[in-house]
Amino acid sequence: MPAGALPPPERAQLDQNMGRESPGHSPFRRDFWEGESWVLALFPCGRVWGSLSELGVLGEPLLCLLPQPGPSLPGSGVSEARGIPLDPRLPPQALQTQRRTKVMAKCISVSNYHVGSTNILIVGAGAAGLVCAETLRQEGFSDRIVMCTMDRHLPYDRPKLSKSLDSQPEQIALRPKEFFLTYDIEVLTETQVVTVDVKNKKAIFKDGFKMEYNKLLLAPGNTPKTLSCKGKDVENVFTIRTPEDANRIGKLARGRNAVVVGAAFLGMEVAAYLNDKAHSVSVVELEETPFRKFLGEKVGRALMKMFENNGIKFYMQTEVSELRAQEGKLKEVILKSGKVVRADVCVVGIGAVPATGFLKQSGINMDARGFIPVNKMMQTNIPGVFAAGDAVTFPLALRGNKKVNIPHWQMAHIHGRVAAQNMLAQEAEISTVPCLWTAMFGKSIRYTGYGDGFDDVIIQGDLDELKFVAFYTKSDEVIAVASMNYDPIVSKVAEVLASGRTIRKRDVETGDMSWLTGKGY
Repeated sequence: MPAGALPPPERAQLDQNMGRESPGHSPFRRDFWEGESWVLALFPCGRVWGSLSELGVLGEPLLCLLPQPGPSLPGSGVSEARGIPLDPRLPPQALQTQRRTKVMAKCISVSNYHVGSTNILIVGAGAAGLVCAETLRQEGFSDRIVMCTMDRHLPYDRPKLSKSLDSQPEQIALRPKEFFLTYDIEVLTETQVVTVDVKNKKAIFKDGFKMEYNKLLLAPGNTPKTLSCKGKDVENVFTIRTPEDANRIGKLARGRNAVVVGAAFLGMEVAAYLNDKAHSVSVVELEETPFRKFLGEKVGRALMKMFENNGIKFYMQTEVSELRAQEGKLKEVILKSGKVVRADVCVVGIGAVPATGFLKQSGINMDARGFIPVNKMMQTNIPGVFAAGDAVTFPLALRGNKKVNIPHWQMAHIHGRVAAQNMLAQEAEISTVPCLWTAMFGKSIRYTGYGDGFDDVIIQGDLDELKFVAFYTKSDEVIAVASMNYDPIVSKVAEVLASGRTIRKRDVETGDMSWLTGKGY
Protein backbone atom coordinates (compact mmCIF):
# COMPACT_ATOMS: atom_id res chain seq x y z
CA MET A 1 0.00 0.00 0.00
CA PRO A 2 1.54 3.36 -1.00
CA ALA A 3 2.21 6.15 1.45
CA GLY A 4 -0.98 7.98 2.28
CA ALA A 5 -3.30 5.07 1.45
CA LEU A 6 -6.04 4.12 3.86
CA PRO A 7 -6.66 0.57 5.07
CA PRO A 8 -9.86 -1.02 3.72
CA PRO A 9 -12.25 -0.24 6.64
CA GLU A 10 -11.43 3.47 6.61
CA ARG A 11 -11.46 3.51 2.82
CA ALA A 12 -15.00 2.10 2.89
CA GLN A 13 -16.05 4.72 5.44
CA LEU A 14 -14.77 7.50 3.18
CA ASP A 15 -16.70 6.06 0.25
CA GLN A 16 -19.82 5.93 2.41
CA ASN A 17 -19.31 9.56 3.44
CA MET A 18 -18.91 10.78 -0.13
CA GLY A 19 -19.93 14.40 -0.29
CA ARG A 20 -20.74 14.72 3.41
CA GLU A 21 -19.14 16.99 5.96
CA SER A 22 -16.08 15.81 7.81
CA PRO A 23 -15.76 17.40 11.27
CA GLY A 24 -12.81 19.74 11.56
CA HIS A 25 -12.35 20.14 7.82
CA SER A 26 -13.23 22.80 5.31
CA PRO A 27 -16.91 22.76 4.25
CA PHE A 28 -15.99 22.32 0.62
CA ARG A 29 -13.66 19.37 1.11
CA ARG A 30 -14.79 16.31 -0.81
CA ASP A 31 -13.67 12.89 0.40
CA PHE A 32 -13.47 9.97 -1.95
CA TRP A 33 -11.31 7.01 -2.80
CA GLU A 34 -9.79 6.52 -6.25
CA GLY A 35 -7.88 3.26 -6.53
CA GLU A 36 -4.55 3.56 -4.70
CA SER A 37 -3.68 7.11 -5.81
CA TRP A 38 -4.55 9.50 -3.01
CA VAL A 39 -3.89 13.18 -3.61
CA LEU A 40 -4.84 16.36 -1.83
CA ALA A 41 -5.04 19.48 -3.99
CA LEU A 42 -6.21 22.97 -3.16
CA PHE A 43 -8.22 24.62 -5.92
CA PRO A 44 -10.09 27.92 -5.92
CA CYS A 45 -13.14 25.85 -4.92
CA GLY A 46 -11.31 24.49 -1.88
CA ARG A 47 -9.53 21.27 -0.86
CA VAL A 48 -10.29 18.32 -3.10
CA TRP A 49 -9.16 14.73 -2.57
CA GLY A 50 -8.82 12.43 -5.56
CA SER A 51 -6.63 10.79 -8.18
CA LEU A 52 -4.18 12.75 -10.30
CA SER A 53 -6.28 12.22 -13.40
CA GLU A 54 -9.55 13.28 -11.80
CA LEU A 55 -8.03 16.38 -10.21
CA GLY A 56 -6.24 17.20 -13.45
CA VAL A 57 -9.44 18.03 -15.27
CA LEU A 58 -10.31 20.62 -12.63
CA GLY A 59 -7.53 22.93 -13.82
CA GLU A 60 -4.39 24.24 -12.16
CA PRO A 61 -4.28 23.74 -8.40
CA LEU A 62 -3.02 26.36 -5.98
CA LEU A 63 -1.39 23.58 -3.99
CA CYS A 64 -0.78 19.90 -4.57
CA LEU A 65 0.35 17.39 -1.97
CA LEU A 66 1.14 13.89 -3.19
CA PRO A 67 1.84 10.70 -1.24
CA GLN A 68 5.02 10.43 -3.28
CA PRO A 69 6.68 12.33 -6.13
CA GLY A 70 4.45 12.13 -9.17
CA PRO A 71 3.89 13.34 -12.73
CA SER A 72 2.22 16.53 -13.83
CA LEU A 73 -1.53 16.84 -13.57
CA PRO A 74 -3.08 16.04 -16.98
CA GLY A 75 -4.31 19.12 -18.76
CA SER A 76 -3.52 21.38 -15.83
CA GLY A 77 -0.52 23.26 -17.16
CA VAL A 78 1.46 22.24 -14.07
CA SER A 79 4.88 20.98 -15.07
CA GLU A 80 5.72 19.85 -11.55
CA ALA A 81 3.20 18.75 -8.97
CA ARG A 82 5.59 17.15 -6.54
CA GLY A 83 4.89 17.41 -2.85
CA ILE A 84 5.55 15.63 0.39
CA PRO A 85 4.48 12.32 1.90
CA LEU A 86 0.93 12.84 3.11
CA ASP A 87 -1.21 10.94 5.57
CA PRO A 88 -4.81 11.80 4.57
CA ARG A 89 -5.79 11.58 8.23
CA LEU A 90 -3.61 14.59 9.05
CA PRO A 91 -5.58 17.39 10.70
CA PRO A 92 -5.96 20.57 8.62
CA GLN A 93 -3.54 22.50 10.85
CA ALA A 94 -0.73 20.16 9.78
CA LEU A 95 -1.12 21.48 6.25
CA GLN A 96 -0.33 25.01 7.36
CA THR A 97 3.34 24.13 7.84
CA GLN A 98 3.57 21.86 4.78
CA ARG A 99 2.03 23.88 2.00
CA ARG A 100 3.01 25.72 -1.16
CA THR A 101 0.43 28.30 -2.15
CA LYS A 102 0.19 31.04 -4.74
CA VAL A 103 0.74 34.55 -3.46
CA MET A 104 -2.33 36.68 -4.02
CA ALA A 105 -2.30 40.39 -4.75
CA LYS A 106 -4.34 43.10 -3.10
CA CYS A 107 -5.84 46.29 -4.49
CA ILE A 108 -3.38 49.17 -4.34
CA SER A 109 -5.46 51.78 -6.16
CA VAL A 110 -8.89 51.99 -4.48
CA SER A 111 -8.35 55.70 -3.92
CA ASN A 112 -8.21 56.20 -7.69
CA TYR A 113 -11.87 55.17 -8.03
CA HIS A 114 -15.08 56.83 -6.98
CA VAL A 115 -17.85 54.61 -5.60
CA GLY A 116 -19.47 54.17 -9.02
CA SER A 117 -16.39 53.00 -10.90
CA THR A 118 -14.34 49.81 -10.95
CA ASN A 119 -11.81 48.11 -13.19
CA ILE A 120 -13.44 44.66 -12.99
CA LEU A 121 -17.17 44.17 -12.42
CA ILE A 122 -18.47 40.63 -11.89
CA VAL A 123 -22.23 40.12 -12.10
CA GLY A 124 -22.97 36.98 -10.08
CA ALA A 125 -21.24 35.54 -7.03
CA GLY A 126 -21.37 31.81 -7.68
CA ALA A 127 -18.42 29.54 -8.39
CA ALA A 128 -17.58 31.15 -11.76
CA GLY A 129 -17.60 34.69 -10.39
CA LEU A 130 -15.58 33.85 -7.29
CA VAL A 131 -12.96 31.86 -9.18
CA CYS A 132 -12.60 34.74 -11.66
CA ALA A 133 -11.95 37.21 -8.83
CA GLU A 134 -9.52 34.86 -7.07
CA THR A 135 -7.63 34.09 -10.26
CA LEU A 136 -7.17 37.80 -10.98
CA ARG A 137 -5.60 38.25 -7.55
CA GLN A 138 -3.51 35.08 -7.95
CA GLU A 139 -2.16 36.43 -11.22
CA GLY A 140 -1.06 39.66 -9.59
CA PHE A 141 -3.96 41.93 -10.57
CA SER A 142 -3.93 44.83 -8.09
CA ASP A 143 -6.79 47.00 -9.31
CA ARG A 144 -10.36 47.23 -8.04
CA ILE A 145 -12.66 44.17 -8.27
CA VAL A 146 -16.37 44.39 -7.48
CA MET A 147 -18.76 41.41 -7.40
CA CYS A 148 -22.52 41.90 -7.17
CA THR A 149 -25.21 39.36 -6.33
CA MET A 150 -28.93 39.26 -5.60
CA ASP A 151 -28.12 36.84 -2.75
CA ARG A 152 -27.88 38.12 0.78
CA HIS A 153 -24.84 35.92 1.41
CA LEU A 154 -21.21 35.86 0.36
CA PRO A 155 -20.40 33.14 -2.25
CA TYR A 156 -21.45 29.67 -1.10
CA ASP A 157 -21.60 26.09 -2.36
CA ARG A 158 -25.05 26.15 -4.00
CA PRO A 159 -25.03 22.50 -5.26
CA LYS A 160 -24.84 21.36 -1.65
CA LEU A 161 -28.30 22.79 -0.91
CA SER A 162 -30.18 19.90 -2.53
CA LYS A 163 -27.90 17.32 -0.90
CA SER A 164 -28.23 18.76 2.60
CA LEU A 165 -31.30 20.93 3.10
CA ASP A 166 -30.24 22.00 6.59
CA SER A 167 -27.04 23.63 5.33
CA GLN A 168 -26.41 27.02 6.92
CA PRO A 169 -24.76 29.80 4.85
CA GLU A 170 -21.68 29.90 7.06
CA GLN A 171 -21.26 26.12 6.76
CA ILE A 172 -21.20 26.15 2.96
CA ALA A 173 -19.43 29.48 2.45
CA LEU A 174 -16.69 29.12 -0.16
CA ARG A 175 -14.60 31.75 1.56
CA PRO A 176 -14.89 33.45 4.96
CA LYS A 177 -15.64 37.16 5.15
CA GLU A 178 -12.02 37.81 6.14
CA PHE A 179 -10.80 36.44 2.82
CA PHE A 180 -12.66 39.09 0.83
CA LEU A 181 -11.39 41.83 3.15
CA THR A 182 -7.81 40.57 3.01
CA TYR A 183 -7.64 40.45 -0.79
CA ASP A 184 -9.83 43.49 -1.49
CA ILE A 185 -12.58 41.68 -3.34
CA GLU A 186 -15.70 43.77 -2.82
CA VAL A 187 -19.04 41.93 -2.77
CA LEU A 188 -22.28 43.87 -3.10
CA THR A 189 -25.04 41.63 -1.75
CA GLU A 190 -28.78 42.00 -2.38
CA THR A 191 -28.14 44.07 -5.49
CA GLN A 192 -29.63 43.47 -8.92
CA VAL A 193 -28.30 44.62 -12.28
CA VAL A 194 -31.26 45.44 -14.53
CA THR A 195 -29.41 46.46 -17.70
CA VAL A 196 -25.92 46.88 -19.13
CA ASP A 197 -24.86 49.81 -21.29
CA VAL A 198 -21.97 48.30 -23.23
CA LYS A 199 -21.33 51.47 -25.26
CA ASN A 200 -20.60 53.53 -22.15
CA LYS A 201 -19.39 50.54 -20.10
CA LYS A 202 -21.95 50.93 -17.32
CA ALA A 203 -24.10 48.54 -15.33
CA ILE A 204 -27.39 49.97 -14.08
CA PHE A 205 -28.83 48.58 -10.86
CA LYS A 206 -32.46 48.20 -9.81
CA ASP A 207 -32.20 51.11 -7.35
CA GLY A 208 -30.84 53.41 -10.06
CA PHE A 209 -27.20 53.15 -9.02
CA LYS A 210 -24.76 53.02 -11.94
CA MET A 211 -21.30 51.51 -11.98
CA GLU A 212 -18.71 52.06 -14.68
CA TYR A 213 -16.35 49.22 -15.51
CA ASN A 214 -13.34 48.49 -17.67
CA LYS A 215 -13.88 44.71 -17.95
CA LEU A 216 -17.12 42.87 -17.22
CA LEU A 217 -17.83 39.24 -16.35
CA LEU A 218 -21.42 38.05 -16.66
CA ALA A 219 -22.02 35.03 -14.42
CA PRO A 220 -25.67 35.40 -13.40
CA GLY A 221 -26.42 31.68 -13.20
CA ASN A 222 -29.93 30.42 -13.77
CA THR A 223 -33.46 30.66 -12.41
CA PRO A 224 -35.42 27.53 -11.44
CA LYS A 225 -38.48 26.72 -13.53
CA THR A 226 -41.81 26.74 -11.71
CA LEU A 227 -45.05 24.87 -12.21
CA SER A 228 -47.75 26.53 -14.30
CA CYS A 229 -50.67 24.37 -13.17
CA LYS A 230 -53.79 25.34 -11.24
CA GLY A 231 -52.94 26.22 -7.63
CA LYS A 232 -49.29 27.02 -8.40
CA ASP A 233 -49.32 29.88 -5.86
CA VAL A 234 -50.44 27.91 -2.80
CA GLU A 235 -48.17 27.94 0.24
CA ASN A 236 -45.39 25.38 0.82
CA VAL A 237 -44.49 24.86 -2.85
CA PHE A 238 -40.79 25.56 -3.38
CA THR A 239 -37.93 25.72 -5.80
CA ILE A 240 -34.40 25.65 -4.35
CA ARG A 241 -32.20 28.65 -5.01
CA THR A 242 -31.01 29.86 -1.60
CA PRO A 243 -30.13 28.41 1.82
CA GLU A 244 -33.38 29.90 3.10
CA ASP A 245 -35.34 27.88 0.51
CA ALA A 246 -33.56 24.67 1.47
CA ASN A 247 -33.90 25.25 5.23
CA ARG A 248 -37.61 26.01 4.94
CA ILE A 249 -38.23 22.79 2.98
CA GLY A 250 -36.27 20.70 5.47
CA LYS A 251 -38.18 22.15 8.41
CA LEU A 252 -41.65 21.81 6.88
CA ALA A 253 -41.08 18.27 5.56
CA ARG A 254 -39.99 16.76 8.86
CA GLY A 255 -42.53 14.11 9.82
CA ARG A 256 -44.90 15.14 7.03
CA ASN A 257 -45.72 14.22 3.42
CA ALA A 258 -43.30 15.51 0.78
CA VAL A 259 -43.73 15.45 -2.98
CA VAL A 260 -40.81 16.10 -5.32
CA VAL A 261 -41.61 17.06 -8.90
CA GLY A 262 -38.74 16.11 -11.21
CA ALA A 263 -36.43 13.09 -11.14
CA ALA A 264 -33.15 14.59 -12.32
CA PHE A 265 -30.21 15.41 -10.03
CA LEU A 266 -31.80 18.08 -7.84
CA GLY A 267 -35.08 16.24 -7.34
CA MET A 268 -33.47 12.89 -6.59
CA GLU A 269 -30.95 14.43 -4.18
CA VAL A 270 -33.78 16.15 -2.30
CA ALA A 271 -35.81 12.93 -2.20
CA ALA A 272 -32.85 10.99 -0.82
CA TYR A 273 -32.18 13.61 1.85
CA LEU A 274 -35.83 13.75 2.99
CA ASN A 275 -36.32 9.98 3.01
CA ASP A 276 -35.53 9.39 6.70
CA LYS A 277 -36.96 12.73 7.84
CA ALA A 278 -40.34 13.07 6.14
CA HIS A 279 -43.31 10.79 6.85
CA SER A 280 -43.48 9.96 3.14
CA VAL A 281 -41.59 11.01 0.00
CA SER A 282 -43.13 10.75 -3.47
CA VAL A 283 -41.47 11.62 -6.79
CA VAL A 284 -43.44 12.74 -9.86
CA GLU A 285 -41.71 12.52 -13.24
CA LEU A 286 -42.78 12.83 -16.88
CA GLU A 287 -40.18 10.32 -18.13
CA GLU A 288 -40.28 6.54 -17.70
CA THR A 289 -37.27 6.45 -15.35
CA PRO A 290 -35.24 8.92 -13.28
CA PHE A 291 -32.19 10.47 -14.99
CA ARG A 292 -33.37 9.02 -18.31
CA LYS A 293 -32.07 11.83 -20.54
CA PHE A 294 -28.75 12.00 -18.73
CA LEU A 295 -27.94 8.43 -17.65
CA GLY A 296 -30.24 6.38 -19.87
CA GLU A 297 -33.10 4.00 -19.09
CA LYS A 298 -31.05 1.06 -17.77
CA VAL A 299 -29.08 3.07 -15.21
CA GLY A 300 -32.16 5.13 -14.36
CA ARG A 301 -34.17 2.01 -13.61
CA ALA A 302 -31.43 0.60 -11.35
CA LEU A 303 -31.29 3.85 -9.39
CA MET A 304 -35.06 3.97 -9.19
CA LYS A 305 -35.03 0.49 -7.63
CA MET A 306 -32.50 1.70 -5.04
CA PHE A 307 -34.84 4.55 -4.11
CA GLU A 308 -37.87 2.27 -3.97
CA ASN A 309 -35.99 -0.11 -1.69
CA ASN A 310 -35.55 2.86 0.63
CA GLY A 311 -39.29 3.51 0.69
CA ILE A 312 -39.67 6.27 -1.89
CA LYS A 313 -42.78 6.14 -4.09
CA PHE A 314 -42.60 7.03 -7.81
CA TYR A 315 -45.34 8.32 -10.10
CA MET A 316 -43.82 8.09 -13.58
CA GLN A 317 -44.99 9.23 -17.00
CA THR A 318 -47.32 11.80 -15.54
CA GLU A 319 -47.24 15.41 -14.38
CA VAL A 320 -48.95 17.74 -11.95
CA SER A 321 -52.35 19.08 -13.04
CA GLU A 322 -53.31 20.84 -9.82
CA LEU A 323 -51.96 21.80 -6.41
CA ARG A 324 -54.86 21.69 -3.97
CA ALA A 325 -54.81 23.68 -0.75
CA GLN A 326 -56.60 23.69 2.58
CA GLU A 327 -56.70 27.10 4.31
CA GLY A 328 -54.17 28.34 1.76
CA LYS A 329 -51.59 25.63 2.43
CA LEU A 330 -50.76 22.69 0.20
CA LYS A 331 -52.68 19.53 1.03
CA GLU A 332 -52.78 17.42 -2.15
CA VAL A 333 -51.02 17.10 -5.49
CA ILE A 334 -53.37 16.07 -8.30
CA LEU A 335 -51.70 14.24 -11.18
CA LYS A 336 -52.83 14.13 -14.79
CA SER A 337 -53.14 10.38 -14.40
CA GLY A 338 -55.94 11.09 -11.93
CA LYS A 339 -53.95 10.00 -8.88
CA VAL A 340 -54.24 12.16 -5.75
CA VAL A 341 -51.06 12.34 -3.63
CA ARG A 342 -51.08 13.69 -0.09
CA ALA A 343 -48.59 16.51 0.27
CA ASP A 344 -47.70 19.03 2.97
CA VAL A 345 -44.69 20.34 1.05
CA CYS A 346 -43.77 20.19 -2.63
CA VAL A 347 -40.30 20.70 -4.11
CA VAL A 348 -40.11 21.55 -7.80
CA GLY A 349 -36.96 20.44 -9.63
CA ILE A 350 -37.91 20.54 -13.31
CA GLY A 351 -34.93 22.42 -14.67
CA ALA A 352 -33.84 26.04 -14.95
CA VAL A 353 -33.51 28.87 -17.43
CA PRO A 354 -30.56 31.28 -17.74
CA ALA A 355 -30.99 34.44 -15.65
CA THR A 356 -30.15 36.72 -18.57
CA GLY A 357 -33.36 38.66 -19.10
CA PHE A 358 -31.61 41.88 -18.05
CA LEU A 359 -29.36 41.66 -21.14
CA LYS A 360 -32.11 41.65 -23.79
CA GLN A 361 -31.54 45.26 -24.91
CA SER A 362 -27.81 45.34 -24.20
CA GLY A 363 -26.39 44.31 -27.57
CA ILE A 364 -24.74 41.27 -25.99
CA ASN A 365 -25.62 38.25 -28.13
CA MET A 366 -27.91 35.59 -26.69
CA ASP A 367 -29.37 32.52 -28.33
CA ALA A 368 -33.08 31.68 -28.58
CA ARG A 369 -33.03 30.02 -25.15
CA GLY A 370 -31.39 33.00 -23.45
CA PHE A 371 -27.87 31.55 -23.14
CA ILE A 372 -24.85 33.78 -23.79
CA PRO A 373 -22.54 32.32 -26.49
CA VAL A 374 -18.82 32.73 -25.81
CA ASN A 375 -15.65 31.69 -27.59
CA LYS A 376 -12.83 29.54 -26.19
CA MET A 377 -11.57 32.54 -24.25
CA MET A 378 -14.98 33.10 -22.61
CA GLN A 379 -15.43 36.33 -24.58
CA THR A 380 -18.84 37.52 -25.75
CA ASN A 381 -19.42 39.46 -28.97
CA ILE A 382 -18.64 42.70 -27.09
CA PRO A 383 -14.94 43.51 -26.46
CA GLY A 384 -14.11 43.51 -22.78
CA VAL A 385 -17.28 41.59 -21.84
CA PHE A 386 -16.84 37.98 -20.74
CA ALA A 387 -19.38 35.42 -19.56
CA ALA A 388 -19.11 32.20 -17.53
CA GLY A 389 -21.05 29.54 -15.66
CA ASP A 390 -24.53 28.11 -16.08
CA ALA A 391 -25.78 30.90 -18.37
CA VAL A 392 -23.33 30.37 -21.24
CA THR A 393 -22.77 28.12 -24.21
CA PHE A 394 -19.12 27.52 -25.04
CA PRO A 395 -17.13 25.47 -27.55
CA LEU A 396 -16.38 22.03 -26.12
CA ALA A 397 -13.16 20.64 -27.59
CA LEU A 398 -14.27 17.13 -26.68
CA ARG A 399 -17.14 17.40 -29.17
CA GLY A 400 -15.42 19.20 -32.04
CA ASN A 401 -15.97 22.65 -30.50
CA LYS A 402 -19.74 22.32 -30.57
CA LYS A 403 -21.36 25.09 -28.53
CA VAL A 404 -22.79 23.47 -25.39
CA ASN A 405 -24.25 24.45 -22.05
CA ILE A 406 -22.92 22.41 -19.12
CA PRO A 407 -24.23 23.65 -15.76
CA HIS A 408 -21.71 21.74 -13.66
CA TRP A 409 -19.78 22.95 -10.62
CA GLN A 410 -16.39 21.96 -12.05
CA MET A 411 -17.11 23.66 -15.36
CA ALA A 412 -18.02 26.93 -13.66
CA HIS A 413 -14.58 26.96 -12.02
CA ILE A 414 -12.82 26.49 -15.34
CA HIS A 415 -14.95 29.21 -16.97
CA GLY A 416 -14.09 31.70 -14.24
CA ARG A 417 -10.40 30.97 -14.39
CA VAL A 418 -10.15 31.21 -18.19
CA ALA A 419 -12.17 34.44 -18.21
CA ALA A 420 -9.82 35.99 -15.63
CA GLN A 421 -6.73 34.95 -17.56
CA ASN A 422 -8.08 36.57 -20.71
CA MET A 423 -9.04 39.73 -18.88
CA LEU A 424 -5.29 39.90 -18.27
CA ALA A 425 -4.53 39.20 -21.96
CA GLN A 426 -2.98 35.78 -21.24
CA GLU A 427 -4.73 34.20 -24.26
CA ALA A 428 -5.94 31.15 -22.36
CA GLU A 429 -8.42 28.78 -24.00
CA ILE A 430 -10.90 26.46 -22.36
CA SER A 431 -9.95 22.84 -22.87
CA THR A 432 -11.22 20.50 -20.22
CA VAL A 433 -13.21 17.32 -19.76
CA PRO A 434 -16.54 17.78 -17.95
CA CYS A 435 -16.79 15.84 -14.67
CA LEU A 436 -19.44 15.62 -11.99
CA TRP A 437 -20.53 13.49 -9.09
CA THR A 438 -23.53 13.09 -6.86
CA ALA A 439 -24.24 11.04 -3.74
CA MET A 440 -27.50 9.45 -2.64
CA PHE A 441 -28.08 6.88 0.13
CA GLY A 442 -24.33 6.62 0.67
CA LYS A 443 -23.75 5.68 -2.98
CA SER A 444 -21.83 7.97 -5.31
CA ILE A 445 -22.20 8.35 -9.05
CA ARG A 446 -19.20 9.64 -11.01
CA TYR A 447 -19.56 10.99 -14.54
CA THR A 448 -17.24 12.38 -17.17
CA GLY A 449 -17.63 13.51 -20.77
CA TYR A 450 -20.60 15.02 -22.59
CA GLY A 451 -23.30 12.48 -23.33
CA ASP A 452 -25.92 14.63 -25.03
CA GLY A 453 -27.39 12.73 -27.99
CA PHE A 454 -26.06 9.29 -26.99
CA ASP A 455 -27.65 6.48 -29.02
CA ASP A 456 -26.50 3.45 -27.02
CA VAL A 457 -25.33 2.53 -23.52
CA ILE A 458 -22.83 -0.27 -22.91
CA ILE A 459 -23.02 -1.60 -19.35
CA GLN A 460 -20.13 -3.43 -17.68
CA GLY A 461 -20.60 -4.82 -14.17
CA ASP A 462 -23.84 -5.49 -12.31
CA LEU A 463 -26.66 -2.93 -12.25
CA ASP A 464 -28.62 -4.93 -9.66
CA GLU A 465 -25.65 -4.82 -7.31
CA LEU A 466 -25.09 -1.11 -8.10
CA LYS A 467 -21.53 -1.86 -9.14
CA PHE A 468 -21.23 -0.86 -12.75
CA VAL A 469 -19.75 1.39 -15.40
CA ALA A 470 -21.93 2.74 -18.22
CA PHE A 471 -20.34 3.84 -21.50
CA TYR A 472 -22.47 6.28 -23.50
CA THR A 473 -21.82 6.05 -27.22
CA LYS A 474 -22.78 8.00 -30.30
CA SER A 475 -22.21 6.09 -33.54
CA ASP A 476 -18.85 4.39 -32.95
CA GLU A 477 -17.48 6.73 -30.28
CA VAL A 478 -17.67 6.75 -26.47
CA ILE A 479 -18.74 10.28 -25.52
CA ALA A 480 -19.35 9.90 -21.77
CA VAL A 481 -18.97 7.45 -18.89
CA ALA A 482 -20.80 7.01 -15.58
CA SER A 483 -20.00 4.62 -12.77
CA MET A 484 -20.99 3.47 -9.31
CA ASN A 485 -18.64 1.48 -7.08
CA TYR A 486 -16.29 1.05 -10.04
CA ASP A 487 -13.40 3.37 -9.24
CA PRO A 488 -11.10 4.53 -10.68
CA ILE A 489 -12.63 3.96 -14.12
CA VAL A 490 -14.20 7.41 -14.56
CA SER A 491 -11.04 9.32 -13.67
CA LYS A 492 -9.00 7.12 -15.99
CA VAL A 493 -11.45 7.71 -18.85
CA ALA A 494 -11.29 11.45 -18.14
CA GLU A 495 -7.53 11.25 -18.52
CA VAL A 496 -7.84 9.44 -21.86
CA LEU A 497 -10.36 11.99 -23.14
CA ALA A 498 -8.23 14.90 -21.89
CA SER A 499 -5.30 13.57 -23.94
CA GLY A 500 -7.39 13.93 -27.09
CA ARG A 501 -7.65 10.21 -27.74
CA THR A 502 -10.89 8.68 -29.00
CA ILE A 503 -12.44 5.67 -27.27
CA ARG A 504 -14.28 3.41 -29.73
CA LYS A 505 -17.43 1.51 -28.96
CA ARG A 506 -15.75 -1.78 -29.82
CA ASP A 507 -13.13 -1.11 -27.11
CA VAL A 508 -15.75 -1.23 -24.34
CA GLU A 509 -18.14 -3.88 -25.65
CA THR A 510 -15.88 -6.82 -24.77
CA GLY A 511 -15.36 -5.91 -21.12
CA ASP A 512 -11.58 -5.90 -21.62
CA MET A 513 -10.32 -2.70 -19.98
CA SER A 514 -6.68 -3.06 -21.08
CA TRP A 515 -7.19 -0.14 -23.47
CA LEU A 516 -7.13 2.16 -20.43
CA THR A 517 -3.40 1.47 -20.05
CA GLY A 518 -2.83 3.08 -23.44
CA LYS A 519 -2.36 -0.05 -25.52
CA GLY A 520 -3.37 0.51 -29.11
CA TYR A 521 -3.51 4.30 -28.75
